[in-house]
Amino acid sequence: MVQVDLITGFLGAGKTTFLRKYVRWLNARGQRVCILENDFGAVNVDVMLLQDLLGDNCDIETISGGCDCDTHQRRMRTKLISLAMQGFDRVLVEPSGIFDVDEFYDVLRDEPLDRWYTLGNVIAIVDALLEPQLSPQGEYLLASEAASAGMVLMSRCQQAAPCQADATLAHLNRALEVCHCARRFAADTDALCKPWDALTDADMQRLDSCGHRQASYVKLHFDEHEAFTSLYFMELPLTLPALQTAVQQIFADPACGHILRIKGFLRTEDGWREMNATRDTLHVEAVPDGQEVVIVIGEGVNRACVERHLAAIHAG
Repeated sequence: MVQVDLITGFLGAGKTTFLRKYVRWLNARGQRVCILENDFGAVNVDVMLLQDLLGDNCDIETISGGCDCDTHQRRMRTKLISLAMQGFDRVLVEPSGIFDVDEFYDVLRDEPLDRWYTLGNVIAIVDALLEPQLSPQGEYLLASEAASAGMVLMSRCQQAAPCQADATLAHLNRALEVCHCARRFAADTDALCKPWDALTDADMQRLDSCGHRQASYVKLHFDEHEAFTSLYFMELPLTLPALQTAVQQIFADPACGHILRIKGFLRTEDGWREMNATRDTLHVEAVPDGQEVVIVIGEGVNRACVERHLAAIHAG
């Protein structure tokens, strides 16, 4: 049977960054891996960040765009049936940050997938600098995506004081309690908080053997695609400094809505740059290829207000 690992985490937590590290670690140990990507929206920016992993021991498949639950499950089932025939040792599923993980478990229990696949590790990525209070929908997603995890891996630990990481773990446990889930995480047992460039081989082995847990919780019923908005801006005539300024202004302006993440690509004189921003951080790095797009994700997003900030920067 093919092992399937699920990498979960709220919007902007750092799933794709960890996935790059995890795939390289598995490839170095002779594992042939396929990444199954499902981004929130019609343009999958995260899959562009994984292109350099492609090779004899790594392939990438996508489930595109937002859609209703039945359609999404059907697309995932079709992909997994196809992948089962291709001789992979491991399939790594990276869903969007608003994914209902129960959909994934339901698909794996279906015939014939239950005879071809076994659920291995569920690793939940949690931002150590997570906002102290999310919306009810955000709190639910935070809890539900971690409930079955064998391990929580905290991101941005190098930027967080120990008290901040502890507060985030306490926040996660409160969210689990609100969902009437008995699961709790502790730093010395099933949560790992250290800078990712300092992760040792023993740390990676610990993550690779963490497994998953049976956990139940009370579901919060809402339409993820109505609660969370994704706006796309293609081929913006902006320089990188101008775009960085606009991003900071959009996060700072309450009239834009509750912005959770801004990501995208921009072509500069020195090549392509990938930008990934949350309220606290804005990260830019060189990438080999891209598509000129900026995506703004959040709750109650005011498109006109976001566009005004982008237009004002361009006009200036």
